[in-house]
Amino acid sequence: MRILIAEDEISIAKAVKVVLEKNKYSVDMVHNGTDALDYMRQLNYDAVILDIMMDGMDGIEVIMKARAERITTPVLF
Repeated sequence: MRILIAEDEISIAKAVKVVLEKNKYSVDMVHNGTDALDYMRQLNYDAVILDIMMDGMDGIEVIMKARAERITTPVLF
């Protein structure tokens, strides 16, 4: 299972990534909304963990744009 973490607090993102990888998930990590949307466009993720308040584009904007582009990956805010 491949998961994208989009979190601007680097220490939080790293902690979540470590826990997921210990549980055998493949994890990509970005730190702003613009990169999150770019990654979602390029790769097929099984899930996205998305921070609501991020630089560049907030999580709500990311999911609205992703859904407009028919990216239907499940998202946890």
